[in-house]
Amino acid sequence: QNLLAEKVEQLMDWSSRRSIFRMNGDKFRKFIKTPPRNYSMIVMFTALQPQRQCSVCRQANEEYQILANSWRYSSAFCNKLFFSMVDYDEGTDVFQQLNMNSAPTFMHFPPKGRPKRADTFDLQRIGFAAEQLAKWIADRTDVHVRVFRPPNYSGTIALALLVSLVGGLLYLRRNNLEFIYNKTGWAMVSLCIVFAMTSGQMWNHIRGPPYAHKNPHNGQVSYIHGSSQAQFVAESHIILLTIDAAITMGMVLLNEAATSKGDVGKRRIICLVGLGLVVFFFSFLLSIFRSKYHGYPYSFLKK
Repeated sequence: QNLLAEKVEQLMDWSSRRSIFRMNGDKFRKFIKTPPRNYSMIVMFTALQPQRQCSVCRQANEEYQILANSWRYSSAFCNKLFFSMVDYDEGTDVFQQLNMNSAPTFMHFPPKGRPKRADTFDLQRIGFAAEQLAKWIADRTDVHVRVFRPPNYSGTIALALLVSLVGGLLYLRRNNLEFIYNKTGWAMVSLCIVFAMTSGQMWNHIRGPPYAHKNPHNGQVSYIHGSSQAQFVAESHIILLTIDAAITMGMVLLNEAATSKGDVGKRRIICLVGLGLVVFFFSFLLSIFRSKYHGYPYSFLKK
């Protein structure tokens, strides 16, 4: 009992100074691996040193800081739950002990017993947004953390600038507003909205996935997630720019070649360019679909 009281007192002292305290191998063994323990510990295993070049770790750390600060400054704060971090360069032995070969990873260490499979946060499928972490913690413990995000005025400022720009343009062109009735302009705006919605931008906003994934073994960077249940931010950009936009541009060029009445040679070139865009990028789209939906039987040019 004296040892437990000493542990809790030390953890509360650290928590009063900062919401997330860093742990090395000795601290990990003393406060987590060695009983007694009557508190839950959330540990983020990460690699934040610049030489590791783990951009996902930095993004996940920002969300983790928001979650831990929300708990520290909430009225429900108590000694039932603590947030800590183990950096690879400070606790290599901890990574080896847990057979951990990727970062970032979030784990919950319950008050009694060893962590179960559900005590490891499914970051690849759910993302690392603070709200998703709080929901996972509530499922694993009886602690509910209400996330408070610092105010972000960038969206408001961007909207104000956009409204000001549109208003200024309309004022300068107040004597000639025929451009408002331009069908091509409205078609381009509509296509941009459609591309943004169909490429998964809203899913990224809700789930907060990493931009890409770097394999810690060979350093290879993956921009396409191998599962149909998740995606990277880079993946949605690839779908948006190089596939949806390129295929649409190819269809527009084919339509232009068929309906225009210009030079035959020029129309033939436009037709070939449009056909090439459609064929190549549609094949690329099918190959990505096959890599995510394993067992899909169809392909075209590229497997």
